[in-house]
Amino acid sequence: MRLQKWLSEAGVCSRRQGEAYITGGRVRVNGQVVTVLGTKVDPQQDRVEVDGRPVKVSPDKIYVALHKPKGYISSCQHGDRQVVVDLVDLPARIYPIGRLDMDSTGLLLLTNDGRLHHRLSHPSFDHEKEYEVTVQAPIEDTQLVQLAEGMPILGSQTRPARVRRLSGRRFRIILQEGRNRQIRRMVRQLGHKVKRLHRVRIDQIHLGSMPEGAWRFLSSAERERLLRHAGVADKPLKPRRGRRE
Repeated sequence: MRLQKWLSEAGVCSRRQGEAYITGGRVRVNGQVVTVLGTKVDPQQDRVEVDGRPVKVSPDKIYVALHKPKGYISSCQHGDRQVVVDLVDLPARIYPIGRLDMDSTGLLLLTNDGRLHHRLSHPSFDHEKEYEVTVQAPIEDTQLVQLAEGMPILGSQTRPARVRRLSGRRFRIILQEGRNRQIRRMVRQLGHKVKRLHRVRIDQIHLGSMPEGAWRFLSSAERERLLRHAGVADKPLKPRRGRRE
């Protein structure tokens, strides 16, 4: 197994962060520093260490929903800045799936399941993310149509989105992609500025009434649906029984 994949599977970090650990000289295999990406390891035979601490597989996969407050960075560590993992009091190492920028709030998923992290973080995976957006000045209906139809940012056209007005300055938008600061860039291109960006849903997982800064484990139904949708479920979700119409 590739070393960066093993670090992800073991719940140490995301695969991308594992690559940074390796090239930064922070990983040892059988006592030797390894800096070459793609290095293969045998989890049953090789001894892997990160920053001098042995890597052990977490026996249980953990799936957490967090209400991210403003001012926290969606990372495992970031110098002296506040990071989202500090809000989750668990002994196992978990890391965020995707990102919410420091000024944004709302639903964030964290896990030690490297398979799920890789799938949900990949740009080809279509899963909906729903946001409530407040802008500083009233936004026109024609501008909401532009957001829904797609706009050119970062060198290419954004995919169509679903947009619904909530008030003069507030709207909901549902995306199936996650470019860097996408909503803020789109709104800025319309001549507006985002005052508040709040994520309320990822796929079929809703933030609900969970207080800011609080977290919870995903329910078994949420977990099974998410794993099945991501294509990493160990077994298919059983159909729910109900009355026929």
